[in-house]
Amino acid sequence: MSYNEALFLENAAGLGLTVTADALNRFAVFSDLLCEKNKVMNLTAITDANGVSLGHFADSISLLAAADIPDGSRVIDVGTGAGFPGVPLLIMNPSLRLTLLDSTRKKLDFISESLASLNLSAELLHSRAEESGRDKAYRESFDFAVSRAVAGLNVLCEYCLPFVKTGGCFLAMKGPGAQDEIKEAYTALKTLGGEVEKSVPVSLTDGHIRNIAVIRKIKETPDKYPRASAQIAKKPL
Repeated sequence: MSYNEALFLENAAGLGLTVTADALNRFAVFSDLLCEKNKVMNLTAITDANGVSLGHFADSISLLAAADIPDGSRVIDVGTGAGFPGVPLLIMNPSLRLTLLDSTRKKLDFISESLASLNLSAELLHSRAEESGRDKAYRESFDFAVSRAVAGLNVLCEYCLPFVKTGGCFLAMKGPGAQDEIKEAYTALKTLGGEVEKSVPVSLTDGHIRNIAVIRKIKETPDKYPRASAQIAKKPL
């Protein structure tokens, strides 16, 4: 087995989460698929059993300790990469109507193969966030957007908030410096229709500190956002 089930369960319990036997079986299968595929494709730098258990699985499901995501919620994982945090969330709750967005086709192909092996279903969206965020089929149509992409919160807000319907939430997975990022994102939040409801600190047994910013969508995002990626990078809000 390419993940440490006992370690994963210990951390899930520490987060106040219960993991079913079916979910545990799926996590075992997914970890094997991830590590096997990573031998021929650069999916992740984390491949040891403890790292997968904590850095991918426990970290991903920590979102469930920060926010209540009801059964049947429509969720988009922006910049999902190898499927994080979206696939672990779906393993924990297969009723979620999940969309996994990434600009790299090969990563989505891996996720597609994995979902078939896990007997789970999700929509795979091969696109850039700034393009789909302007598409009427996706814009302001999700209950939750989630992301653990490595970017400043002000930048992530422009990529993710356009997907969220008014009243929904963007759950941003940030590190120890989350409070500084929240301050720096003040203009972006105000401009894009978001408001920080809370920042939830999460700690795992390896000492890793995660802060999850729970951002409520309080009004529609103006039509001009998201801008092109070059504009976002050159002049972030």
